[in-house]
Amino acid sequence: MELLLPQILLDLIEKKRFGVEYQPIIDMENQDIFGYESLSRFFTHSNKPIRPDIVYASLHSSPLSLFQVEYEQKLIQLSSAPDCERIFINLDQDSYFASGDSGVNNSFLKLFNSYPKHCITVELIENSEINDAKMSLKMIENLSLNKIQTALDDVFGPLSMLSFEVLQLVDYVKLDKYVIRNKDDKEFMALVQSIVDYAHLSGKKTILEGVESKNDLAIAAQLNVDYVQGFLYKDHFINVFQGSSD
Repeated sequence: MELLLPQILLDLIEKKRFGVEYQPIIDMENQDIFGYESLSRFFTHSNKPIRPDIVYASLHSSPLSLFQVEYEQKLIQLSSAPDCERIFINLDQDSYFASGDSGVNNSFLKLFNSYPKHCITVELIENSEINDAKMSLKMIENLSLNKIQTALDDVFGPLSMLSFEVLQLVDYVKLDKYVIRNKDDKEFMALVQSIVDYAHLSGKKTILEGVESKNDLAIAAQLNVDYVQGFLYKDHFINVFQGSSD
């Protein structure tokens, strides 16, 4: 994984060169906006975008810096969110535990508790590490005790390793855009369908990401997912930038 040069990373943190993009999540039943996913955006001093995965990979070697940036991002994502809309917010397990307190005094938990419970869903990133799955379980348990809904992100992503215990606990299952890319693989799509069917059987909702065309929308309908998300609805994206400019 590519990493940022230290001076660029320090500048990003010091000047809070952060932004957020709200991508609509669309109800398949009526094509109305159900909610928004709040996605982190980062920029250089010249306002050139920096890929979020590179930023977070660069931050993981410094847990406190990771916590600081993630927390600042969540403040922006919640304070700038569209009124009266459900907001889906990604949270890295490492960020949650970096503060040293995973219980009632956890900074993220306090922040989420200050926001209307019916308007927030915390997305957990599906990982390939066993330890991440264990942390996910602990984090979900803490969120659930506080009546905060959760979603499992990136299911069927090429690098994910599905934890069925985590899957059982979440309220939403988000299917990675990899599903659409592999729509012609019958065996793979049968597995996807089984997860969608399981989600509905257990009272969970499903979201298909990466929908960019009417053909992709037809795949979503065939799978019988509840919601979709992607560049087909880019006219409804909302962008907010906060931070110092030079």
